Amino acid sequence: MSGHDHGHDGHGHDGHSHGHGPGGHSHGVAADADRCWLAIALGLIGAFMAIEVVIGVMAHSLALISDAAHMLTDAVSIVLALIAMRLAARPARGGFTYGLKRAEILSAQANGLTLLLLAAWLAYEAVRRLMDPPPVEGGLVLVTALAGIVVNVAAAWCISRANRSSLAVEGAYQHVLNDLFAFIGTAVAGLIVMTTGFRQADAIATLVVVVLMVKAGYGLVRDSGRIFLEAAPANVDPDAVGDRLVGHPPVTEVHDLHIWTITSGQAALSAHVLVEPAGDCHAVRRELERLLEKEYGITHTTLQVDHAQDSLLSVGRRGEAPYDPHCADAHGPVHREGPHDH
Repeated sequence: MSGHDHGHDGHGHDGHSHGHGPGGHSHGVAADADRCWLAIALGLIGAFMAIEVVIGVMAHSLALISDAAHMLTDAVSIVLALIAMRLAARPARGGFTYGLKRAEILSAQANGLTLLLLAAWLAYEAVRRLMDPPPVEGGLVLVTALAGIVVNVAAAWCISRANRSSLAVEGAYQHVLNDLFAFIGTAVAGLIVMTTGFRQADAIATLVVVVLMVKAGYGLVRDSGRIFLEAAPANVDPDAVGDRLVGHPPVTEVHDLHIWTITSGQAALSAHVLVEPAGDCHAVRRELERLLEKEYGITHTTLQVDHAQDSLLSVGRRGEAPYDPHCADAHGPVHREGPHDH
């Protein structure tokens, strides 16, 4: 049987149906529960945001208005997460061989970018108010911020009940958590304005919020960007994986190794594996699949397993390249059997 046949034996279109099987129903129930928790958090945030905008204008507080703007991005992030969860749940069909699982990564990237853009605008407004602070109603700011803390604690708790391994849900959670810290800062600023009359405290609180927003936004853009750029998961070293695979007898060489992330928590791997002439290609493939699942949590694998030719095997064991330089460049790092592997 050819190496191509080995690599796809038992896998041909299995990638299209990973979500089906005995666990499909329980997975659907869990997804419904996640959507329910997110919807409750969305209701809490939407209702309070409308009230806060009115009070922020009445109190002339940029900190309150910035909190309301941040809550708007919270609401948008939750809506995006809900849409992404719906899209990701659709089965693979047509040209979308992975389904729409990366919709949640798009959602996370949109959340990160909105945080960064909003932080830039608020930073500008805060600096302007530091130089020319308007009168601020400290008492109104304090009471509203305390109410906001309660609402955000409730919303953060609701989202934490959902599956935070999803980058879209994690993005919504980070939005709400940052807003919670922002309300704490706004409450302190309101108390300072009310007791000392130091009006710049409102703008300083806004700048603290800006720092938190930049930190969270950068993290979401970075993580989603790694996935879009087909980088290996942050906790997986491709070189270490290649060395581990080639150290498994009777494997003699592993090349064309690729590891990437399809969506949050779902890594994929493909590789061309050469085994000793007497080795059982089918058995080796099954053993390597179990190894990858157990040690690295990688369950979506495509392994093309071939027998190494005797002449190439002997050359490889002497430490010389069994392929010409062109092939080595084309296939990336080559992992070969050697004394250090056993």
